[in-house]
Amino acid sequence: MKDAGENSWDAIVIGSGMGGMAAAAALSKVGHKVLLVEQYVTLGGLTHSFSREGFTWDAGIHYLSGIAPGDWMREILDWLSQTPIEFISMGSVYDNLHIGDSKPLPLSRPYEAQERDLKDRFPDDMEAVEAWTMALRDGQEAMLKIFPTRAMPTLMGSALQWWHSSAIERWCGRTTQQVIDEITQNPELAAAFAAQWFDHGGRPSKASFAMHAMISGSYLQSGSWYPVGGGAAFAEHILPTITAGAGEARAGVKVGELLLENGRVVGIKTMDGEKIRANVVISDIGARETVNNLLPADCGHDDWISEIRSLPPSIAHFSLFMGFEGDIEDAGATRSNHWIYPTGEVDVVWADAPENSPPGMFVSFASLKDPSHDPGPAQKHAGELVAWTDWSTVERWADKASGQRGDDYQTFKQQVGDVMFAQFKNYFPDLAELVVFRELSTPLATASITGHYEGGFYGLDVTPQRVFSDALQAKTPIEGLYLAGQDVASPGIPGALLGGLLAAACIDPKVFKQFRG
Repeated sequence: MKDAGENSWDAIVIGSGMGGMAAAAALSKVGHKVLLVEQYVTLGGLTHSFSREGFTWDAGIHYLSGIAPGDWMREILDWLSQTPIEFISMGSVYDNLHIGDSKPLPLSRPYEAQERDLKDRFPDDMEAVEAWTMALRDGQEAMLKIFPTRAMPTLMGSALQWWHSSAIERWCGRTTQQVIDEITQNPELAAAFAAQWFDHGGRPSKASFAMHAMISGSYLQSGSWYPVGGGAAFAEHILPTITAGAGEARAGVKVGELLLENGRVVGIKTMDGEKIRANVVISDIGARETVNNLLPADCGHDDWISEIRSLPPSIAHFSLFMGFEGDIEDAGATRSNHWIYPTGEVDVVWADAPENSPPGMFVSFASLKDPSHDPGPAQKHAGELVAWTDWSTVERWADKASGQRGDDYQTFKQQVGDVMFAQFKNYFPDLAELVVFRELSTPLATASITGHYEGGFYGLDVTPQRVFSDALQAKTPIEGLYLAGQDVASPGIPGALLGGLLAAACIDPKVFKQFRG
């Protein structure tokens, strides 16, 4: 043990993603001394940015919802940040759907505008479009009834869910595809309804519709936004709140296990052998990762652990980071994103990579969204392709460290990148000519940076089983241990933020005073 004055904290937060930063900053704001530790070399989790050869990309942010001026989440972020983060609107059109051979379908906000977009494209299906809009609203409302129960005692939470049981069962208990099938039999319209599913990582045939409705609907309510300065702005503005409260944020600290005394968590032990004590510990690394990697084998609570292990991971993905030089807007790039489904099928995963082309792909141009980006005389811009895949594509190299996976892995990466780029070129031929840099990230990188099981980008899959699980309470059955982040609430930055706040509020109810709406 080191000096107790340096090695004892009110709270330790493991993981510096959005949930971890939110929990640590919230507790700091209400008077707690907090230590935030991160295994990766850069703080911020999937909000961090990285650079290569003069180009900069975000690790996981493409657009955000729920943070328009006046939204409660924007007010929370302002409260958590030492200085406010600036956000820029992406405009009325935020996504474009490329489904099969049909011409691109721009999607705009709010609800009424997107309803008009769909009715103009599908004039014979106006009633179905209106039914879909109503379902999105009702599904989102049902999902929002679940979240408060994550920070309530089990009996109270169960009573609240019982009170709203009809709506919760109808929208949370059915999959996205089941709801769509009830509304329309038009395959192209059905594809348009489900196309944005990678925003939460749950395939339409598996995801709780309420989760899909909540995340899709959030863009329709308050629009799509991007942080000025890129994803790194979150850490730059929130971490100083922790240090201002006498806390610390340390990168490159891998936690080996939790310290337990008499069945209560009292701190952590790092992989270097250092023991650090705290009154409470918050884990932001994921529910499954917490029970699998941090808990001693004899800690008990087997039913809770088994339930968490029964929840499947979310989808994995490849990212091809591209650097452009030239006038990319003139060549076809937009601030809005592009969803590409060449066959017209949207409930698809590239499980045979690099064979064939990816059946689904997402295209984003971050530098066009960020007004602080200076392209310079060379007109440097950054873009990204994402193709969702299965862990099985990279599993044979999973037990090897980065840099030790052999020539066959490098060949695999080259082939995957080439196939993704070839498909990008089919849709954006002029843009492809401006690409001067390419680098591929595989699910192994996600697993290495986040520690997520099987490279699941969003943690746990958003199935009805996950939505109804009592195991995902912020306060765990182990005294002194709390969960934060996406698994407590919902996938994405807003969900991780909410999960972090719920954990902090369970520890100190003064945090609840910051919630609005």
